[in-house]
Amino acid sequence: HSPTHTHSPTHTHSHSVSWSRQADWLLRDSPYSEGVAEHKRGGTCWDCLRFHGSESGDLPFVPVSPSQGLVSADDLSSCDLTRLGFISHIELSTFLLALGIQTKRHRPPRRRTRDSGVFAVPLNSLLENDRKRFPGVKVPVVFQKLLCTLEQTGLQTEGILRVPGSAARLKCLRRDLDRCCGEFDWSAVRQVEAAGLLKLFIRELPTPLLTHTHLSTYRSVLGVSSVVHQVQALQLLSLLLPEVNRETLRALLVFLRKVVSHQDQNRMSLWNVSMVMAPNLFTYTHRGNKLSIAKQREEMEEAVGGAHLVRLMITHQDLLWTVPSFLLTQVRQMNHASNQKQFGLTKATRRLLRRKNDKNDRNQVRSENQVR
Repeated sequence: HSPTHTHSPTHTHSHSVSWSRQADWLLRDSPYSEGVAEHKRGGTCWDCLRFHGSESGDLPFVPVSPSQGLVSADDLSSCDLTRLGFISHIELSTFLLALGIQTKRHRPPRRRTRDSGVFAVPLNSLLENDRKRFPGVKVPVVFQKLLCTLEQTGLQTEGILRVPGSAARLKCLRRDLDRCCGEFDWSAVRQVEAAGLLKLFIRELPTPLLTHTHLSTYRSVLGVSSVVHQVQALQLLSLLLPEVNRETLRALLVFLRKVVSHQDQNRMSLWNVSMVMAPNLFTYTHRGNKLSIAKQREEMEEAVGGAHLVRLMITHQDLLWTVPSFLLTQVRQMNHASNQKQFGLTKATRRLLRRKNDKNDRNQVRSENQVR
């Protein structure tokens, strides 16, 4: 499924397209940061005015047709993705600053890293090993296996992702999966156990799925008052993620949307799924058995805030991987400038070589004349 298709395969709710909101801001030539400049001056932003008063934040913003010139991040080369990340970082910083949002960077905590096995192994290491057997794979195979197991047998299971399995059984499965991932018997894994392994896998990543670099920025998006601008900020953040993180997050969000689409059977609404998954994606610093009332309240606010972000990402996931027109234009301009520079250097080099060859020819003719 291309993230730029007008219709999603499975919407979070059974809304028709007429009940969706067109994400026509993707086609603008002006950056998001210019569009929210009125916020800083105390004026009214056009997007906020258009979507003000919408009581349902779960109505998906439907991407415009790819025939209008939009592309997915998947369609870009590695060089273009590097340039896109550079431009997106500048735009995101300017965008949040225009909205009056200050971002803070925290020192990443030390986490246990392993070189082999499945759990606590960096995504890049897992993917590198998988590509020896499956060239071109973009998401770690064990992660795909967990999602596949849940999709095949767990979408209709009541309380899937929420009901915990046996801790002893989960510990045993984790040990077996670490020892023999390639020969692991997935048929013996029950739905609640697969859900537990999935959450454990995400939680124990040495680098969070949303990365240490951007985790605090994700939280700062909660300070944005408009849903449309929160979605725009999440889109810019998604384009900043490393490829393996972006593809793994995409696979997770697609699966979570399928879970919500079966909520009549599994009793897992969009908010239920978001509340369950948020603690695995957003790590919280307050730990311990005894917490003050203030700390408990702070943890609860962080959990609710994280669930709100997960809900937005599930609902509007088709937009997260779409490159806005103004970013695509800037990438093309950078490519053009690079090509011009390369062409200029090549031309200068040819000129120097031509001069050198002409000089050698003259010296050779002079030498032949002297011999004669």
